[in-house]
Amino acid sequence: MPAHDLPLLIDAARKAGQVATGYAGATAQRWDKPDGAGPVTEADLAVNDLLLTTLRGARPGYGWLSEETEDTDARLGHDHVFIIDPIDGTRSFVEGSDTWAHALAVAERGIVTAAVVYLPMLDRLYAASLHGGATLNGAPINASSGTDLQNATVLAAKPALIASNWKGSVCPQFKRSYRPSLAYRLALVAQGRFDAMITLRRSWEWDIAAGALIVSEAGGRCTDRTGSALRFNNPDPRLNGVVAGGATVHGALTSALA
Repeated sequence: MPAHDLPLLIDAARKAGQVATGYAGATAQRWDKPDGAGPVTEADLAVNDLLLTTLRGARPGYGWLSEETEDTDARLGHDHVFIIDPIDGTRSFVEGSDTWAHALAVAERGIVTAAVVYLPMLDRLYAASLHGGATLNGAPINASSGTDLQNATVLAAKPALIASNWKGSVCPQFKRSYRPSLAYRLALVAQGRFDAMITLRRSWEWDIAAGALIVSEAGGRCTDRTGSALRFNNPDPRLNGVVAGGATVHGALTSALA
């Protein structure tokens, strides 16, 4: 049951925050992953170890998909799977920023049922369970009800604005902003602080799973770049981009994409 898993995720996320904040980002040992996959630090691995022990210790029958654990097809044989990003926004962590997050989710047969995005440096804990609504630090949150794409605030990296991504090679004239953590971008959309977010590159499930449920439970929509529903625990754990936002702005964005 989603409500059964959510308290476990919340407790684990707070413990992860205690571990991660025990490292000084700029001085934490770090190295680059192969094939340009980005940096990883000793803090990422310490948090991953904690979550693996805590979560699978509590739910030994659940599968496991994490950015910092070598993936195998064993998870495909489980109805329930943890989908984890120990630190989403590692570059921000290294730079000493406060906008990195822990992203924790449970998916049941491809559908996310419980989720947490926690920013320990800001003490912001976003949470949701399927059909249970979304909260920030325990208070209900709601996605934007804005209807005007031209005046919408959209979280997006600059490459998303390239003309070839849009029908007629014309990018809509929305107001662009940016946050490095994908999980945090989704949480901000769920909170209604931004009208939408888009990422058009193939995106790892661990970056998206938690935030996707939080958006949908806050009354927004979260799909791939074509408007198709997201499913998780795929053999290849990458999604075809992500578009999230209030229902009207989400529809306008997906309609405008090439």
